[in-house]
Amino acid sequence: MYPIEHLLALLSRVRTFFIGSTSNQSSPSFARMQNQLLGIHHVTAITGDAQRNLDFYSGVLGLRLVKRTVNFDDPSSYHLYYGDLAGSPGSLVTFFAWPGAKPGRAGTGEAVALTFEISERSLDWWRERLHSFRVAVTEEHRFGSRLLSFADPDGMRLELVGTAGPHDFRHWPHSGIAKDHAISRIHGVTLSVVSVDTSVPLYTQTLGFTNAIEQPERARFTVGTSFVDVVSNASARGQMGSGTIHHVAFRAPDDASQSEWRSKLTQHAVGVSPVMDRKYFHSIYFREPNRVLFEIATDGPGFAVDEPLEHLGESLMLPAGYEIQRPRLEQMLPQLTLPRVEPATA
Repeated sequence: MYPIEHLLALLSRVRTFFIGSTSNQSSPSFARMQNQLLGIHHVTAITGDAQRNLDFYSGVLGLRLVKRTVNFDDPSSYHLYYGDLAGSPGSLVTFFAWPGAKPGRAGTGEAVALTFEISERSLDWWRERLHSFRVAVTEEHRFGSRLLSFADPDGMRLELVGTAGPHDFRHWPHSGIAKDHAISRIHGVTLSVVSVDTSVPLYTQTLGFTNAIEQPERARFTVGTSFVDVVSNASARGQMGSGTIHHVAFRAPDDASQSEWRSKLTQHAVGVSPVMDRKYFHSIYFREPNRVLFEIATDGPGFAVDEPLEHLGESLMLPAGYEIQRPRLEQMLPQLTLPRVEPATA
């Protein structure tokens, strides 16, 4: 009879032979074999003022405007995309710009906070930077990490969490922020729900989330390289408007993986949309049991399909079906001016 440790080691070697080392399980190739979600692809929110939004996310936070386009479902309004140098999946926050939109209300049935990742050595630097722009900041500790909490100009809750790294990402050199301090990616989101237990089966059994940590008022799940925190409360249901998060999108490596996810969700009686061509990625949408809107988006084709990398975000880009409306849309949409930033310094 072999000791149990020997049997476990043997099983591990067999597993490695057939599917590769567990150290590669977060890679796109492994995820493609196992059809795992790679993490958060992007988070989409609502702003009532496109220029003010651009000044904050690009001018203050140092994210690159990688695409100025229109809401494909409402071309009379902008859809702005921010991210790293190339708009890599996992770095993206996007906004529907609805001029004069009434403020929304954060509540159950929606994401209520977006957390970006920075180096833990940069937290004090960021506190000073945000104060210099008259942004009120509070400090918190969560699951052993220190973070800064603040709101964007529309009132949307943002967080910067400091991690040890490594922080290997495509830094935008014209952000005015040195790479050592710059935002590297989306770390996670916080969802507000009536009942965490109601959503757990979909999260863990269908979507493959891992239940990592639990505290009395917060449960943390991991999905790929990202975190999804879920808080349960009895507050009023959220109301969509400026300063609220519209949906959270998760990463599928490619169209084949996304198709498998759509079939799996349908088999589990989850109402899911048809595949929608968003030009820069393909999307499917569904609501989880507490009514938070989720999306699964493909990693490609990416933002360089209609303008070169060095000029991303500089011009209004339209899907082919709206090109005939370009003169009218350019006259209707407000002019946007990219913020002027200082050269990056340490």
